[in-house]
Amino acid sequence: MEPRKFPQHQDWVIHIIRSLEEEFESNVDETSVAVSIFNVPKTLISSKPEAYVPHLVAIGPYHHGRLELFEMERYKLISVKFHDLVNQFAEQDTIIRACYHRFLDFDRETLSWMFAIDAAFLLEYLQPYARKKGGGPHFTRVSSLMTHLIDYTRRKSAHHAILRDVIMLENQIPLFLIKEVHMFYKHESEKDSDEEFVMMLMGFCKDLSPLKIRDNKRLREEYLSKSHLLELLYFVVTPEIVQTGAGIEEVSHQIVFAFIFFICSAIIGFLGRICKSKAFDVFCSLLKKLFHVKTNAIEEFVESTQDATEEAEIVPNAKSQIPLIEEIEIPSVTELSKIGIKFCPLKGGLDSIKFDKNRGKFYLPVVDLDDNSDVVLRNLVAYEASIAPETMILTRYIELMNGLVDTVEDVKGLREAGIIVNRLKSDEQVANLWNGMTLSVKTTKVPVLDKAIESVNKYYSGLWKVKMKMTMKKYVFNSWPAFTFLGANLLILLSAVEAFCSVYTCSNWLSHL
Repeated sequence: MEPRKFPQHQDWVIHIIRSLEEEFESNVDETSVAVSIFNVPKTLISSKPEAYVPHLVAIGPYHHGRLELFEMERYKLISVKFHDLVNQFAEQDTIIRACYHRFLDFDRETLSWMFAIDAAFLLEYLQPYARKKGGGPHFTRVSSLMTHLIDYTRRKSAHHAILRDVIMLENQIPLFLIKEVHMFYKHESEKDSDEEFVMMLMGFCKDLSPLKIRDNKRLREEYLSKSHLLELLYFVVTPEIVQTGAGIEEVSHQIVFAFIFFICSAIIGFLGRICKSKAFDVFCSLLKKLFHVKTNAIEEFVESTQDATEEAEIVPNAKSQIPLIEEIEIPSVTELSKIGIKFCPLKGGLDSIKFDKNRGKFYLPVVDLDDNSDVVLRNLVAYEASIAPETMILTRYIELMNGLVDTVEDVKGLREAGIIVNRLKSDEQVANLWNGMTLSVKTTKVPVLDKAIESVNKYYSGLWKVKMKMTMKKYVFNSWPAFTFLGANLLILLSAVEAFCSVYTCSNWLSHL
């Protein structure tokens, strides 16, 4: 018997068929629209959620409808004037949805109104960043109700709060929507309109970026092709470099240490099994009866050996449980300064980082840090992790700075060298910024930066003082299981000699020798 079809199921089938027909009728090639607006990975957002979740304004669908952000909706509505704009966005519904990684559970009309309002608000916010052809500022009129929010002098806290919100990964909307709103309001030619819009975008990136941005005529032509504001900022901050391979890592010293550690662990493990055997218990009882001495030395030796065995077995397991997120292996600014290395600012970008071993100078780009920098850098790294490029140069730069900066003294050294421009309240906040950043990134390989890191490490480890320190740390401190075993054996040996001498007169024996 054929199963009965329920009315609600029939309605659903009809809805699906109509949806498919609409998709075909739209003649939109979805393969030409790449997903560009992602969710922040959980591994990143768990370290500092407030750096990825908007606090003042929701842009786009991901955070739409949150009650704590509803107050800004009335300011957004100031910029919306025409229903034609909503209809224009509705016609591009399929293209807009294709930009988002997450399924958008909104109907076409709701989504069109949402994007029209948000795009108009962002345009209002971007307008003060426009520049004249001569380079001077050209500030357009801002609505009276928006003057306390938009402030090109950067003095108002609300301005910075909006800056942080509009650059968050989950708070992005397609850039072409903002451009269409700009075109909708303009009566100038399309060329002049595009030029003014590019000036807005360039001014926005310069104002927000903690690093120097790439700026030339060729790059400006590519501004409008970017998917959203965060992608644009990432584009102008990161250089165009080609992945040339990570190279072969020198691991001979690791093999030697691993072999030594394996031998020590095997010996300690073997002795541990002996100490736990019944034969060893009988042997200890015979020693006690032979010397007729009540001593706990043997028991202490057994316990020490067993403890060393257990700890030696724990070490490999503990190493296997170390998180993938690790700090880059490079001495801190203070340590490098002590051996004479000088830090120098460079005019180029991230691909210009280098170490001159002949002069002992480490060249790093200038980074301008303010209240927005933490959110900006974290979301740039989140975007880089989402698109997963072959060369994750920004992530590697964050790892480098985290490795160089451990304390306030390290920040002070870079600030005095002109590499860090600190607009925060203290050097301690800058140190916390860099040290907290490594909790949200995974180590990666970038040849152009790894070459500088390798040169610094090689220069540093080549000094005899450093060699002595590293040798002690490598073969002495890391070989504690072997020293524990030797110490336990020395203890039982001395105890045995003491027990023997308590029964027999050792001084008489020595006099006959």
